Amino acid sequence: MRTFNAQEAAVLLHLNVKRVQSLARSGKLPAVRLGRKWLFRSDEIERLLGQDAPALEPSARPGWLAISARNRLHGRITSLVMDGLMAEVQVRIGDQELVSVITRSSAERLGLAVGDEVVAVVKATEIMIGKAGGEL
Repeated sequence: MRTFNAQEAAVLLHLNVKRVQSLARSGKLPAVRLGRKWLFRSDEIERLLGQDAPALEPSARPGWLAISARNRLHGRITSLVMDGLMAEVQVRIGDQELVSVITRSSAERLGLAVGDEVVAVVKATEIMIGKAGGEL
């Protein structure tokens, strides 16, 4: 069974190491403490990420670019519809679907195909929250 230390888990989860340790201490992130070190089972981290294989640091993956954005969601393309100048890309992230509309040329340049592992980068100035039964 492969395990990750706190630093490796933080990279995979896109969190600060201190935050990962805090989540482990509170029991919100499955981990085992050995002395002063935390160990995280790879299958548990993969389950949390909702993917089949662990995501490595961008520098460890050939052809991947390191970027400053922290809102990166790893997933797999489930649908790709190209129409005219645009392409609609549906990405499964865990048990959720995210839809992105990009230019067809970008989709072709990236060589996107159904089943590809991709990273969705969310760049927004605000995030809205809704709740059923809330006031309109």
